Amino acid sequence: MSDDNDTTNDQFPDRLSIDPKSPYYNEAILSRDVGIRFKGAEKTNVEEYCISEGWVRVTAGNAKDRYGNPLTIKVHGPVEPYFRDKK
Repeated sequence: MSDDNDTTNDQFPDRLSIDPKSPYYNEAILSRDVGIRFKGAEKTNVEEYCISEGWVRVTAGNAKDRYGNPLTIKVHGPVEPYFRDKK
């Protein structure tokens, strides 16, 4: 079984989350300052994305759940992750 934590290339995982409790969290990739283009526009409030299924999870304003986590909404459309630090 191979590990997808190699950040020497510019490959993104199919699914990535910024929540450390998520199984899709990858600190090595997130440390490279990942940006997301969703439907051609740059989004700064993305909590999680899935390229193959074509969706992002964005925060819903300042609303919080009962545990203090931001509420999120799943929105469908083309997802394009990129590294902001890439020259």
